Amino acid sequence: MIIIPAIDIINARCVRLEQGKYENVKKYDLDPVKVAEGYEEAGLSRLHLVDLDGAKKGALVNTEVLSSVAQKTSLKIDCGGGIKTLGDVEMLFSLGAYAVNLGSAAVKNPEMMTSCLKKYGGEKIILSADVLGSEVRINGWQSDSGMKINTLIEKFLGDGLLRVCVTSIKCDGMLSGPDIDLYKKLQMEFPQIRFTASGGVSSEEDLIKLNEIDIDSVIVGKAIYENRISLARLAEITSE
Repeated sequence: MIIIPAIDIINARCVRLEQGKYENVKKYDLDPVKVAEGYEEAGLSRLHLVDLDGAKKGALVNTEVLSSVAQKTSLKIDCGGGIKTLGDVEMLFSLGAYAVNLGSAAVKNPEMMTSCLKKYGGEKIILSADVLGSEVRINGWQSDSGMKINTLIEKFLGDGLLRVCVTSIKCDGMLSGPDIDLYKKLQMEFPQIRFTASGGVSSEEDLIKLNEIDIDSVIVGKAIYENRISLARLAEITSE
């Protein structure tokens, strides 16, 4: 199981939301570049970088953060938030992204998602779904897409989809444990997909539970900031 530490960005600083609500934001006033450097120094090799300003606005905002982190670390960065066009995807790769997460764009412009998968491949293009129950939310979790997660995944199976990041909104930022049942159901329905679990991880015990269901990877965010899990221990647990 691969451990992927997260950095969520508002106004070029590190934050965490609770259940995707922008009014429930906790600001850590940390420099994301310094945080990323700390992840690398601890022995971690990946980073999940989310432009929350971009997700809310529907346009790329904090691209300078991605550029700076890519220049100053060798982390494999998967990024998302505010991506609308193929040009946006091309820009993110040019700035140093290893992979790009498409969420709202995949729902609203499935042809673009298909084009990206065919151009860059399933390792580089990740379907990112923010889920409440089984319903997919879009626009920075602010709007209902009217689509269920399994329906969204099915749309792109024939286009080379390999990786899907699923964030459980009810768990995200709550440090209450991940939605194990959600991931078990999805893995049973789509055994060919490599799922990334996101939301709710609060302890090493949570990571053990996710590993027991053979999840491919897991994103850890607030638990790091709140010192629930040490970076050194995460580096020991992760496996590529």
